[in-house]
Amino acid sequence: MAENLEYYKVFYYAALNCSLTAAATELSISQPAVSQALKQLESALGAKLFVRAPRGIRLTCEGQVLFEYVKAGYEQIIQGEKKLSSMLQLECGELKIGASDMTLKYYLLPLLEKYHEQFPGIKVTVTNAPTPETLNLLRQGKIDFGVVSTPVEKEQELSVIPVKEIEDVFVAGRKFIQYKNRMLDFQELEKLPIISLEGNTSTKKYIDEFLKKHEVELHSEFELATSDMIVQFALRSLGVGCVVRNFAEEFLEDGRLFELRFNKMIPKRQICVVTDAGAPISRTAQEFLGMVKPVGLC
Repeated sequence: MAENLEYYKVFYYAALNCSLTAAATELSISQPAVSQALKQLESALGAKLFVRAPRGIRLTCEGQVLFEYVKAGYEQIIQGEKKLSSMLQLECGELKIGASDMTLKYYLLPLLEKYHEQFPGIKVTVTNAPTPETLNLLRQGKIDFGVVSTPVEKEQELSVIPVKEIEDVFVAGRKFIQYKNRMLDFQELEKLPIISLEGNTSTKKYIDEFLKKHEVELHSEFELATSDMIVQFALRSLGVGCVVRNFAEEFLEDGRLFELRFNKMIPKRQICVVTDAGAPISRTAQEFLGMVKPVGLC
């Protein structure tokens, strides 16, 4: 194989145009430079590739065989460059995001709608997972960024951008009306049937750790997969639901649910956009992150 791959480029244009002059014009080099490159290629390969023709040059049998392979490879490179250019212009490409139900519903969806209107050619893939899983996907390079809720453990390789405040609340239905408008101690939660999220979620971890500091340990009667289901159970007075306020907002406003009041505040948390500080950010992700407006501090 010839060491200088530029020789194959010259060969491609010479064979395509059947002319040394045309090849020189397309490559913006002199005709003698084209002739020299072809001689070097023939010498390296040990085969005659062209013969003179009445109107330029033509490929030999050996040259024709080589040209079929060079043509396929070179045109693939050209197609690759065009595809790359389209990606850089955001005419195509993929955006990969990790998000939980809550961060998707109450933060990400409006931005995705705006993004899709501007860049309809971009394929958007959202992997639905709680915060710990989302962070693992980010570390593995399987997503461009994650949209998570705090607490997020501080890691040097992660860049954490707070974008929205959220508030955890305990909500209940008519069966628990005696607790409405009362100022409660957190200890009273231990006497109530609690409905909470199952598994390893940042919301469950945050509430458990916060209450532990107040010497309260919850034993959930129901552990459910989604906050929407917690609200539905609370509406049926199956227990007191622990959710981010946004999920229960509609029912708190129309009176079907009420919020339990405590003599101490549960500190608010944040939704954050998290990126891998040590990894390059794709062009599609750069454009999306440009829409993100930071607020407060995580």
